[in-house]
Amino acid sequence: MGGTPELKLYNTLTREKSVFKPIDAENVRMYVCGPTVYDYAHIGNARPVIVFDVLFRLLRHVYGESHVTYARNITDVDDKINARALRDYPGLSLNAAIRAVTEKTEKQFLDDALALGSLEPTVQPRATDNIAEMIEIIERLIARGHAYQASGEVLFDTKSMADYGQLSKRNLDEQQAGARVAVDAHKKSPGDFVLWKLSDDNEPGWESPWGRGRPGWHIECSAMSGRYLGDVFDIHGGGLDLIFPHHENEIAQSRCAHGTTVMANVWMHNGFLQVEGRKMSKSEGNFVTIYELLHTETFAGRQWPGEVLRLAMLMTHYREPIDFSVKRLEEAERLLAKWPAAEPGDAKPDETVLNALADDLNTVAAVQALHALAQSGDPAVFAASAALLGVLPKKTEIDEAVAAEIDTRVKARLELLKAKNFAEADKIRDTLAAEGIQLKDGKDAETGERVTTWEVKR
Repeated sequence: MGGTPELKLYNTLTREKSVFKPIDAENVRMYVCGPTVYDYAHIGNARPVIVFDVLFRLLRHVYGESHVTYARNITDVDDKINARALRDYPGLSLNAAIRAVTEKTEKQFLDDALALGSLEPTVQPRATDNIAEMIEIIERLIARGHAYQASGEVLFDTKSMADYGQLSKRNLDEQQAGARVAVDAHKKSPGDFVLWKLSDDNEPGWESPWGRGRPGWHIECSAMSGRYLGDVFDIHGGGLDLIFPHHENEIAQSRCAHGTTVMANVWMHNGFLQVEGRKMSKSEGNFVTIYELLHTETFAGRQWPGEVLRLAMLMTHYREPIDFSVKRLEEAERLLAKWPAAEPGDAKPDETVLNALADDLNTVAAVQALHALAQSGDPAVFAASAALLGVLPKKTEIDEAVAAEIDTRVKARLELLKAKNFAEADKIRDTLAAEGIQLKDGKDAETGERVTTWEVKR
């Protein structure tokens, strides 16, 4: 690992933190559940984007950029998406209609992810491009006795898997207790879940051995992860809310289809997000999208830069619940303002920052170490360390003519201060601040006269 500390990760599957050992150090493989592109992504969706981007960066640092494969899917098969596609684009083929419906929201998600400082994953497969792979897995499950047809559906038989429920630690009896047995009378067991469901004439669908239909939600990720990462891979990530049923059912499908003991060796889940101490929901009136935070004044009457949103997220450990608040955003913004816009050059990340990240992505300790570096460390080492977290402050280029005009206004303010016309001097300062220009007053070491410098606020 070339001087990098031993990487330890908390595994939801085992409920313990242990040393990470890749299946193949030449190709470390990670899959993370991406968005359903029915609508713009909300701030809760931003957390796994940021968390697993930090892990992606760390893995690339440890094993080399060309030795890590990161797959994050796009879910564009969804009943609401399908219904909208059928309604709005009746003259197009199903895939083309779905693409038309989801094109805008997918592009916005990708733009949002970039604005949050995240690297592009190695591959971003779409569910609609992997229908054949889903059908193949379902055929295998039926052939192996793990799935059956009933009432126009193909269902996974949960009782056919002896250790079903090992991720969530729920046994079948607990699941059945809350199931609606009367409604799901066609199931062998109330916990059985849909792999494929038939489509009516007025519903979109794909041809399959069981008739024209569409896949269940869980089968999509089994197909895409298997296609791009293999039957067994290193890390599977996502939000805590996906442990059951989504990730539990992914494991069941993949293991039973491929005859493996695991689907992924390490399962990682980020904690829930609240907004100002309350669960985020449209009914609460605190539902906010990443786009709104970046581009509108919906949240606290102002726009928030992507780097501020990112740092605010990283100031809480990924497994802990996070309270997304104005106070936390302002704290992140103040920290960023104190950090230098340096270049890493050939510098290596600081050992303290690396140690923190290698300990189950302890970004809280990493940010603290980074701030100490910003105050008294080597700027190049700071920059290399900040880049590892994806929070490297950007140098802002400014047009010469604009810079000259700012200089003129700064000089005019100095003259006003000399004349004790403080009200007009403050107006110039406040106007510049509103334009993103921060003034810094000081004294000339030789003459003792006031001097003012300026910089573009990040």
